[in-house]
Amino acid sequence: MVFSSLLFLFRFLPAVLLFYYLVPRGWRNLVLLLFSLLFYAWGEPVYILLMLASILISYSGGRAVDAMKRAGREKAARRVMAGSVTISLALLGFFKYADFAIGTVNTLTNARLQLLNLALPIGISFYTFQTMSYTIDVYRGEAQVQKNLISYGAYVSMFPQLIAGPIVQYKTIDAQLRQRRETPEEFAQGIQRFLIGLGKKVLLANNAGALWDTISAMTVSEVPVITAWLGLAAYTLQIYFDFSAYSDMAIGLGHMFGFRFLENFNYPYVSKSITEFWRRWHISLSTWFREYVYIPLGGNRVTPARHIRNLMIVWLLTGIWHGASWNFVAWGVYYGVLLVIEKYILGRYLEKLPGVLQHFYCMVLVMLGWNLFMFGDLSQSLAFFGALFGGYGAGLLNTETIYLLLNNLVLLVFLILGSTRLPKKLGDAFCARFADRNAVMLAARSLFYVLLFLLSVAWLVDASYNPFLYFRF
Repeated sequence: MVFSSLLFLFRFLPAVLLFYYLVPRGWRNLVLLLFSLLFYAWGEPVYILLMLASILISYSGGRAVDAMKRAGREKAARRVMAGSVTISLALLGFFKYADFAIGTVNTLTNARLQLLNLALPIGISFYTFQTMSYTIDVYRGEAQVQKNLISYGAYVSMFPQLIAGPIVQYKTIDAQLRQRRETPEEFAQGIQRFLIGLGKKVLLANNAGALWDTISAMTVSEVPVITAWLGLAAYTLQIYFDFSAYSDMAIGLGHMFGFRFLENFNYPYVSKSITEFWRRWHISLSTWFREYVYIPLGGNRVTPARHIRNLMIVWLLTGIWHGASWNFVAWGVYYGVLLVIEKYILGRYLEKLPGVLQHFYCMVLVMLGWNLFMFGDLSQSLAFFGALFGGYGAGLLNTETIYLLLNNLVLLVFLILGSTRLPKKLGDAFCARFADRNAVMLAARSLFYVLLFLLSVAWLVDASYNPFLYFRF
């Protein structure tokens, strides 16, 4: 079940909201837990046992760590924390990377080991990182131990951010799990944020994806250069609007239930360097790796050689986190190398360039990075590189290139402008213009969100194309 589906919009969400607000306040975490487990079980009933095991392991680990620290048994607490994290990583590694490891061994040794063909549990990369951060933060003294298993289970399984993040660190919502006060104003804010995400996903991301699917279905050796770049641009825009839309919807749903999740995107495509891009893209993942890997390794407070090592370790792990194939490994290494080059070579020169050239530099490298990311294996990515740079002699463009450009020109303009701050600036200017006319403001805002909802639903009723890119992570 995905947020941008009629089933979720007209059945699941109304049901959970109804139960949530009908029960006494002390039961609301239980309602969230039960409906979150139902949401998860809808797609893969068997793997609900895996999630429950992850909940119990990390909950017990946190309780044990807290008890040992109170007793002054610091080394024992560290061992329990390490054991809990190791078990969580082992579960993630087995279900997500076992076949990748077996396939690699088969390739290197000509062995014929049988693949396990395990289905990837939805959201396992996200909730595993959440359970690990909880145990680590309890050990560090940065989070209070959660003694209520229902509340902790609601945190791990919470359906608004289960399948696509943002990755919510326990310490950021600890107080909200224990006591929160839902208000009509916050609920209305949640609906508005959810509808913005729904519109971005259905009206923008899906249409960008349809353009990319058209081009990716072509024989790669026959794709002209401009067509290839058009396809890459379409995917670049699709993945931003797809992923940021789900973050918007997750944050909006959080508001409906009284939670405040941290932002996950901050207009990454306006960046002027790769360093800036990764401060703006998937912020919760970057924050997680910084706090639990990069800083413990020494961060940048070490010698240049060790700093480079730290960056490469973090980005190798970032690539592997995204998927079990060599193209994700290459994608992680690619960004690690770029960040090292910016830090130690290009940085001071890049800052002297005009802003337009800085932005062009950043976006070209980001798009080339998505070429490593958007295929199922590295060989396909390398093949498409050939099309991007005219390696097959297919020319710059053909009649189909012109048709695709003209047919999608308006869509591309909306996508590009929508990835900038311009829509927000226009909205803020409108609000400022009519700040003293509440009736006009209320009517305009209501009309906008009603139309957005109706257009999204109309598109969903007629469309069969509704992918979600981050399901595979």
